[in-house]
Amino acid sequence: MRFTFTPVLMSTLLLAACSGDSAIDGVKEIPNRFGNVVNALDDFSSSSTGDSSNARGLKPNEVRVTMELPVNLAPNGEPTRRNLRIVVPDRVEVYKTDFTLRDDIGTVSYTSATDDDGNIILTFEDGVPVGPDVVVEAFYQGTSLKALAADGDRDIKVNPFSHYLVEQGLGGYDAIDFQTVMNCVDTSLCLNRYVWGTVADQVHDFEIDIPDNASIPSTLANLDARADFKAYVQAMADYALLGQDTSGSIRASSADYNSVFLGLELGQTFRESSALGAGQWGVRTAEEEQLTDTGTAFLYPALTLTSFDVFNINVTSLATDIPYDRRTLIHGSDDIGSQFFFTRGTDLWARNSHSSAPGAATLTPAPFEDQTDPARLLAGRALYQSVTDRDSNRINGWTRNPYYLDSYTSAPADESSSPDRVLANYFSAGKAIALEDNGGKLKRRETLENHYVSAFEFHLQRSVDFSFSAVADSVYNVVYLAPRFGNTDDPTVFETGHGTWQTDSPAGNQLSADVSLDNFQLIRDDSGFVRSEAGTQNTAWNLANRLSRLSAGDRHIGRLTLFENERGDTFGRSDMGQGAVTPDGSLMAFNLANSYLGDGLVIAGKEPTSALATAGRYRVQGAIIAMTDSTNTLFQIDNGVLEYDGGTSARFTANSFRMHHDIAQNTVSAPQSAAWDTTFNAVIDPDGPVTLSDSELTLNGFYTGAGDQMFLTLEDNTGPELQTGLLVATLIPDRD
Repeated sequence: MRFTFTPVLMSTLLLAACSGDSAIDGVKEIPNRFGNVVNALDDFSSSSTGDSSNARGLKPNEVRVTMELPVNLAPNGEPTRRNLRIVVPDRVEVYKTDFTLRDDIGTVSYTSATDDDGNIILTFEDGVPVGPDVVVEAFYQGTSLKALAADGDRDIKVNPFSHYLVEQGLGGYDAIDFQTVMNCVDTSLCLNRYVWGTVADQVHDFEIDIPDNASIPSTLANLDARADFKAYVQAMADYALLGQDTSGSIRASSADYNSVFLGLELGQTFRESSALGAGQWGVRTAEEEQLTDTGTAFLYPALTLTSFDVFNINVTSLATDIPYDRRTLIHGSDDIGSQFFFTRGTDLWARNSHSSAPGAATLTPAPFEDQTDPARLLAGRALYQSVTDRDSNRINGWTRNPYYLDSYTSAPADESSSPDRVLANYFSAGKAIALEDNGGKLKRRETLENHYVSAFEFHLQRSVDFSFSAVADSVYNVVYLAPRFGNTDDPTVFETGHGTWQTDSPAGNQLSADVSLDNFQLIRDDSGFVRSEAGTQNTAWNLANRLSRLSAGDRHIGRLTLFENERGDTFGRSDMGQGAVTPDGSLMAFNLANSYLGDGLVIAGKEPTSALATAGRYRVQGAIIAMTDSTNTLFQIDNGVLEYDGGTSARFTANSFRMHHDIAQNTVSAPQSAAWDTTFNAVIDPDGPVTLSDSELTLNGFYTGAGDQMFLTLEDNTGPELQTGLLVATLIPDRD
């Protein structure tokens, strides 16, 4: 997938359409082999997303059409990913439509031809459509499916995923919504006119297998039951409703950010015969990657924001590149009902990469005149596949589903500056797949893992020459989440904590600092029983100004070392972890790596500069871990809302994705919808600490900045399901 700027559709009154029947008649006897077109099943690549693009050789006004059906409807079709089969459609129709999905609204001027491999090529006289008002419908042996013509990479796959997008995305609009979208499509300077091309492409990056015996209705019902897929389609349809006046851009032409990343996963593993189908917890933490044996080059976890003009549209583009390490805990049940635990650390998992292609995003609300305000950065994002253990006898391919990004960006310091932080949490499911080297190409084999990941990304602006004094002699509020796997007596521990962090004056490029913390532990012992424990700790969390090796030389760019006793070598590991800080020192974030707490995420902020906006609404994102003696559950809070009433209470509402592990049955459910709705009593300290509580849940943490960011841990020790987690709440602008 790539975000592609397609030509403008110049007229709404188009000429008579060609039916395309004659073009298809000549290929009815061609075998279902597409030799010169990439089948993603046969060519797994780390430089692409899951959906291979077959746009090569096409002219700018051409698209390629491929039809994919469930096995039950096309048993002799060519196998492809997601357990679908490629077929040559009996016929293809192209027509104008609207939110009613009628096919008699208007015709489209196009011609249809067939290439040597049996693929249908459509040529649009007025350019490839941009909006959702043109549908391609393919027919095969009594089955018909639809897709939008506005596909970003011009490789139109007509299958249940595209059909769901047409039926539930476009079909979910009313007349006002549809007209709003088309007003944007018909306005050359409206960036969001390209959203439909993006979503039409990205739905094919989802790794959701379709059962062999599925019909079209049951397949669509299965997709609708996948909470993450359904929410993505709905979010992107809503995103397309944003008009031209809602989009701004970053002030600088380019801005680089140090990234701190935590991926918290619950999934299912099929790798080991002794634990086939067992559940699996996992944690992923960002790492610096040494690129040469001599230490002359490093890759640092990073985000780049870029602002540029395309067709006189001001665009903000973002791209991430985050190396990470992984640790997992296999948790299952044997034939006699006893639970077992196997730890798999970085000695097994090769260094991996969580990276996204450059893609356009909407910064909203647009700046008002010369004001500098916080904003949301919105986009449909697709993540690259990756390959590890390339030279081994078991090559691993890693897939990651697209997601809707709703991130917070801080108010720039002045009119020429960029935000000093970009904060986000989102959900991405995926797979680990066994790959076979076939003449240099990697062919997909069996699925090794299904994993469901809650991802935290904290991007803090790089400094040119960071002044360590910015974090010295300061008081920070702090929260953390740290999974800890593999202890003999307590193999599963999820620890959260909150408190204060006092830093001293620097001694060269390091300083002493002490934390005072309240912690909460969610624990499963080696017999499978679950308990919670609460406590306090006072200890040293010291800091060092970490040197970074760049092409321009060694620099202090705002990366920090966190250590208790052992700082480590200049470019080496400490006994706690590494992180980053904003140029003014107001916000720090760290990845814990093999520390006494485990692996995880620490967030620390100075006292706020303004009171909490208790009359405002906050976007809430994050992960909640829940356990009973017989189950593990991971909740992803999907863009919830926390709304204060102006006084001492706040209401929290959210949809969430629920992944549920039944330990005895060795089953892990795909994401299901679960609603949250509760009212908290609120205690807000002007120095930053926040406590929100109801009869079961307690949220502890702090707010910082201009009262527009909150970082909260969650605990519930009331049972029978014990819970903990980490939430990020950021102010929703009034004009959002």
